[in-house]
Amino acid sequence: MMHEFYKYLLEMLRNLDWIASFAKPIAAFAVIIAILILARLSHYIAKYIMSHVVQRIVRKTKTEWDDILVRKKVFNGVAHLVPLAIIYSSCFFAAPTLDKPLAEMPADTIAGLSADYYFSLGPVLLKFARIYFIFTIVYILIRLLNASNEIYQTTPYSHHRPIKGYIQLLQIMIIFLATILVVSVLLGKDPTVLIAGLGAMAAVLMLVFKDTILGFVASIQLSANNMVKVGDWIEMPGHRADGTVIDITLNTVKIQNWDKTITTIPTYTLVSESFTNWKGMEESGGRRIKRSIFIDIYSIRFISDEMLKHLKKFELIRNYVQEKEEEIRLYNQERNFPMADALSGRRQTNIGIFRKYLELYLRSNPHINQEMSFIVRQLQSTDKGVPIEIYVFSKQKEWADYEAIQADIFDHIFAVIPEFDLRIFQAPAGIDYRSAFQKVPQ
Repeated sequence: MMHEFYKYLLEMLRNLDWIASFAKPIAAFAVIIAILILARLSHYIAKYIMSHVVQRIVRKTKTEWDDILVRKKVFNGVAHLVPLAIIYSSCFFAAPTLDKPLAEMPADTIAGLSADYYFSLGPVLLKFARIYFIFTIVYILIRLLNASNEIYQTTPYSHHRPIKGYIQLLQIMIIFLATILVVSVLLGKDPTVLIAGLGAMAAVLMLVFKDTILGFVASIQLSANNMVKVGDWIEMPGHRADGTVIDITLNTVKIQNWDKTITTIPTYTLVSESFTNWKGMEESGGRRIKRSIFIDIYSIRFISDEMLKHLKKFELIRNYVQEKEEEIRLYNQERNFPMADALSGRRQTNIGIFRKYLELYLRSNPHINQEMSFIVRQLQSTDKGVPIEIYVFSKQKEWADYEAIQADIFDHIFAVIPEFDLRIFQAPAGIDYRSAFQKVPQ
């Protein structure tokens, strides 16, 4: 059709004396503009059909994958095939219809044809049509891969086996191959020759795509070993990362920290360096509480009769105090140790009863998981006193709830310690020095 349109314009313009000498280039240029306008209009029509008719069909279906294809504009890429067909079929509009090759025609025949037609315009337009075709296919494939990744994310096992890194690698390979095809079209060379020539550039490519290659290998290791996935809470102090993984790509891992900042870490760093993944804690029955209080050594003493009577008033510790006192009395009686002999016989201490009290108190706490590790122990004494460590697990794993439970426990401990005639160690403050100086006689 464009061939006949070109011939019609050429004859019409040659009938106009003032532009007859420029009839051939003007006709060719006008036809090219007409082809581009027609291609543009056809693209609008095809895009309208894809965006309205296809969307109506998609809304009626119950599956989600077709909605994702529409959302990722896969069908918009398909709409480019319509103008591509128009351009491709019109490339040789300015070429004559020949019965035999030009090389077999006489010179005068060729000269006559060249006065009306362009022999080299068709191959040039064909190159651009092929490049347009390559770009269209690349656009469709990349959109389709993005849609495939989103469709995969709707599956229950996508969190354990993310494929975004592999999708990005495929996209890079597609763009790389498309670049080779475009160069081969422009140069008129076989693409396999260009690919073979890339062997000499292997070292350069390894250097340019070093991070991509490392990221790809790291993605395989992370996925195969189930080391980290989107939604995991990981911690890498060396990179100031402490938060939730929000994205894993071929080259980077994005972590949203608890202060809402985002830390970006190279993917291969998660393989080459150590990091803490709190997934095990989140999937377990509790979150660990491990904290110590330091008891002033000078407040540790044997329990007096008055202190025993005082402690027996408390329901939680009463049975233990009575049973332990009876056990010690029988032990000393069998060995004829008088109760006043603190060096030979056994006596209860305020720190021992306090340690048992902490155990009983935590056993009665409904927020503590009794099935997991449960220890209240005395650690090696230091210059700050005697550490009493609590090592238990909270049933609540959410940060705010966990901190609230932990704070309630230690609020109670700090408040109840004076009942055992014990003191918490605290480094002297300014008020302590000021009070000491005020007591010194002038």
